[in-house]
Amino acid sequence: MSQLTEALKAADPDRYFATLVLPETARDAVRALYAFNAEVASVRDRAREPAPGEIRLQWWVDALKGEGHGAVRANPTAAALLDAIERYQLPTGPLLRLIAARRFDLYDDPMPDVPSFEGYAGETASVLFQLAAMILNNGAEIETGDAAGHLGVAQAFIGHLRAFGLNSSRGRIFLPWSIFAANGVREGELFAGELSEGLLAAHAQVIDLARSHLDQATRAIAALPRALRPAFAPVALQPLYLKGIERQSTTPLAPPAELPDWRKIAAIGWWSVRNG
Repeated sequence: MSQLTEALKAADPDRYFATLVLPETARDAVRALYAFNAEVASVRDRAREPAPGEIRLQWWVDALKGEGHGAVRANPTAAALLDAIERYQLPTGPLLRLIAARRFDLYDDPMPDVPSFEGYAGETASVLFQLAAMILNNGAEIETGDAAGHLGVAQAFIGHLRAFGLNSSRGRIFLPWSIFAANGVREGELFAGELSEGLLAAHAQVIDLARSHLDQATRAIAALPRALRPAFAPVALQPLYLKGIERQSTTPLAPPAELPDWRKIAAIGWWSVRNG
């Protein structure tokens, strides 16, 4: 197993498992894309303060623009990503927008509303599906907007629902604050871990939004050519996670139930048999 593959498996096992059903010729390029995403997504936790986080994100901007200082290719993830971009003629604009969107992570401002969240999810999650599909299409552009768009938003909603308690304990709000405010929830109550009828109602509304996007994504993926569907294999895990969230709906701030790796692999494998 290569260094990059090991890093991806450790940082983002779900996306690593999803690459197992990809054509072997495309696997390394998609893994490079996912490893880049994992590095950028983890900048806040590794940097801890905005200033060093901004510097790290700018390093990636410079690397993608060919303006990097020092040996950019000494970074295995950067080297693999640049190789994938060159081989498949991937546009760098979406990757630069992903980095720009991740600057939100560095600060403690709440996610203001649903349109802002959907935009953030589109730039940070949907783009990965779009580019993975392009790799499977041998670099040729193809319209996957509905599938990538809805799945990215659904995955982001589900991921942040699962991390809701952890983020709240850290004084961070990634889910649309407008929904909670409309239900009478106050930031101080949320950060203190206090349950209320308003919090439960808001949480249920976010679950409904996640379910709606997931249903639309599932239909859109089914309409794609079979050769491109493996790029969307992470969809196989989302219903399992969403069911777990719904089972814990009365304790939304509790740590989420985890799925064993064998169950994730089985779910992705069975989905691939039907869609790959």
